[in-house]
Amino acid sequence: MKNVKLYLLLVLALLLVACGGSETAVEPSTSDGTTSEEMMDESDESMDDEMMDESMDEEEMMDESMDDEMMEDESMDEDMAMSDHEEGMAELEETMEDAEAMDDEMMDEEMAMSDLPAWMTIELTDVRTGETFTLADFAGKTVFVEPMATWCTNCRRQLGNVAEARTQLADNPDVVFVSISVETTIGNGDLVNYTDETGFDWTFAVATPEMLISLADTFGQTVTNPPSTPHFIIRPDGSTTDLTTGFEGPEELLQSIEAAS
Repeated sequence: MKNVKLYLLLVLALLLVACGGSETAVEPSTSDGTTSEEMMDESDESMDDEMMDESMDEEEMMDESMDDEMMEDESMDEDMAMSDHEEGMAELEETMEDAEAMDDEMMDEEMAMSDLPAWMTIELTDVRTGETFTLADFAGKTVFVEPMATWCTNCRRQLGNVAEARTQLADNPDVVFVSISVETTIGNGDLVNYTDETGFDWTFAVATPEMLISLADTFGQTVTNPPSTPHFIIRPDGSTTDLTTGFEGPEELLQSIEAAS
């Protein structure tokens, strides 16, 4: 009976040992003692490190690319700014040169005007049109000038010859005819009536006292004496012929004008 109990106890002990061994299986290990789970963990960590390194490399490449683009944009902006600056400087230099040239021209004109006699620069009024002018305004043209008076019969006769000569030069814009009344107190309207009555359709103006004084300084007192039919010609370069008096027919007048031109 005791032997049976011992046998049963022995069987029970073997069963217990067998059951305990199946639950506590031994995990395989590497030669260095590392378990598979540890290896897997290490592998996962290695992959994570590689992915982080790749991500950092990509970010660095993107940053470098953005830096390159920014540098290119800045370089383009600098080039454009330099180009705009150079163009602006060129325009400024050109403007300054033009201004200097204009100043020089104005100075030349002022000097030229200061060399002219006063009678050439005194402002007159064309009684037929109401426009103001000076004899200097006709620079570059040939200007026939005849002082006259509305009461002077010799003047009317001589101006008739002038009218015939002018008809033959009607198509020449470079020849100008100007008649100046020495009657400084006559009204413009009275002189207009005179031109309408006689049919003289070129420029007529009333001289100022200052103009008569200046004319006399240049040509002598005869220039202010209408019955002597004084007349002269201003050449295109601003110089003048000598004063002529007496009657001249249309052909003589044309010859004088052509010679002065």
